[in-house]
Parts: sequence; C-alpha cells; structure tokens
Amino acid sequence: MSVDNKILLICDQEEIRNRIIQETLQSNDNVEINSSKEVKKEIGRIAPDVVIFVAPNNGSEVELIQYINNESQGFRTPVILFVTEEENFLQLRDVIRAGASDFFVFPDEFHQFNERFEKIQQVVKNQKESVEETAATSGKALKRGRGQVISFYSGKGGVGRTLLSSTFAQTLKFESTAEVLLIDLNLQFGGVETFLGIESNRSLADLKPVINELNENHIRNVSEKEPLSKLELLLSPQDAEAAESILDEHVTQLIRSCRRIFDFVIIDLPTEMNAKTYAVLEESDLIYYVMKLDTPSIRVYQHVDALFDRLGMDTTDRIQIVINEKERNNELNAKDLQEFIPLPVATEIRRDMKGVQGAVNKGVPLRQKVRERKIPLVAKDVRKWVSSKLK
Repeated sequence: MSVDNKILLICDQEEIRNRIIQETLQSNDNVEINSSKEVKKEIGRIAPDVVIFVAPNNGSEVELIQYINNESQGFRTPVILFVTEEENFLQLRDVIRAGASDFFVFPDEFHQFNERFEKIQQVVKNQKESVEETAATSGKALKRGRGQVISFYSGKGGVGRTLLSSTFAQTLKFESTAEVLLIDLNLQFGGVETFLGIESNRSLADLKPVINELNENHIRNVSEKEPLSKLELLLSPQDAEAAESILDEHVTQLIRSCRRIFDFVIIDLPTEMNAKTYAVLEESDLIYYVMKLDTPSIRVYQHVDALFDRLGMDTTDRIQIVINEKERNNELNAKDLQEFIPLPVATEIRRDMKGVQGAVNKGVPLRQKVRERKIPLVAKDVRKWVSSKLK
C-alpha cells in the first residue's frame, strides 16, 4: 500500500518559494502552493498532511497557524514547518505555541530543513498507511483523514441530477458504515425530499443564526434522517426569500463544518452558476457532472467549461462525467462523448422511466433495504457505482 502525502507550501517570497520547489519538492507530485492571503480560503479544501509555511511580511504567521489547526479539527492535523529569514526568538516561540512543529532559519538551516522534511514525510506516510489498513480491516468505508465533499452539478436542467445525488447518498449509507450527509442546495425549490419521501419543516436555513459557531449539535438538530438508510439530510428551505438570505460565505462555513463531522458530504447543486454554487464547487473534492448522451448536453457542458476557465476555477482531477438515461436509442455513446469532452466517465446509468416513476408516485426512495434484489435499474447501476468507489 502506498499513500502520497499532500503538501501545502505557503510563501509570499518568490526567491525562497523557487528554491524550496526546486530543491525540496521536486520529487513530490501532490503539492499545492498558496500565498498567505489565500490560506483561509483554501485550507479547508486542500487538507494538507504537511505545511511548509514561510513567514509572511505582514506578521500574520501566528494567526494563520492557529487558523490552520482550528480548521483541521475532526481530521488529521497537519505537520507545520515554519521557515523564516531572521532568527527572532520571540517569533519562533510564538509560532511553536500556535502549533508549528518545527522552525528553520533560511538560508543557514536549509540543509537541516531538507533532512527534517524527508523524515517527516516518511513518518506521516506510515501513519496514513496504518490508518488505511485499520479502516480496511474494520470495514470502514472512508479511506481518508477527513470527510470527502462530492458535488453533483450540471449546467442543464432535467438530466436527473437530484435523483442521482439522492440515490447515490442513500446507497452510500446502505453499503457502508460511513457517516453520510446529503445537502440540498436547490434553495428555492428543493427536490431531494421528493425522491426520498421526506416531509419536514426544518431546513438548512435554520442554521443561519449559528453559522459562525456551527458545531455537530447544531447540524444534527436541524438535519432530518431518512428512516430506511439512516442517511442524514439538510433540506432546502424551498423559499426564494430564504434563499437570498443565505450567502456564499455561509455555504462555505457550512461545508467546512460538515466535512469535520461526516465521512461523506454529498451536495445537490442547482444549474444556476451563482456565488453559492461557485463556493461549493471550489470546496468540493470531487464534482460529478451529470449529462445525457445528446447534443444539447454537450453544448451546455462546453459553455460550463468555458465559464470555469473565466472564473479561474481549477477542476483538474476533480471533475468526472456521469452519463444518465443510457439506452440503445441514444444519439451518441460514451466513446463518441470522449471526442467532445475528454474527461473520465465515472459511470453510466441506464434509463428506467417505469422504475423511477413508480417510486416517485408512491413517494418512496428507489432503495428500501440493504440486501434488496428487486430494485429499479437506476438503483442497480448506482449500487454498482458506489460499490466500486468503496473498494
């Protein structure tokens, strides 16, 4: 078993940054580089194993180290190596108290820094592999040190995004021992409750008064539980006025809090690209883009991809295609799709209007229990998809 460490380099000084990249990080493939101003926005998404933090010019090092450690509560706290150009006893004392693991003065201690970095890399890697082995033998589905945020998105309506996200989340709960939360961010109209047969007067809008001190009790007091699978749900307020009052920073705070509590956070997004949608996509570890095998879906995706570029959104290795309503009469097939959209296809879901419509009309989910033989084709395909993900 081999586990790569995720490394975050925080550095505002170009000369030091280039030297660390060339001499320390050249053999590491999983490296992200941020300025000190980007740390608060990005740390929750990156969740690094090792942080190399070069002292910023504005004296914010103590605050940022404390912030990194606070954001890491609930999953593995990263090892923080602090680097400074001046030997200042008070500064070094303060950063150690704030949570840094070690400190080095550049350039005098560059050699010692490289030696220490290599040793820490191996220690962290061994710890992660041990955790994964324990998780595998205990049947724990999640093989990470923090909750994984998975978003279902499409620029085109009517492609089955909400059906697939709700069925995926429920199946994930049925097929594993993981803690799973499904968030419905279709704030104006909802939709998840229809496919899971849930009625409630509670919604994620109820968290707004406590959003800045959000904790597990707040979330679980507002969430609903799907009775068959025990999947946790944060439902949409289904109200335009409430939707307007929920800001993008509220959504970001909610996701970061939820990923500390749950192994998987599944988010159903609206087609509209607004500040809240953008915030969720930036926080997501994985984006499932749902589409059908037809020309309109391809054209819409091309517009979405161009918009991602204009927004400066990096989706490299984070976005996969989910093909829905596959059938013999499709205009295209998955191979044809690759010519227009060179992205990995996560799965293909067969068209099953009869099975889906029957469940919706009865107001029940597609899945009723764990070992269920007679289930709709969509549920079968999703179960196969989820099982492959948990391997």
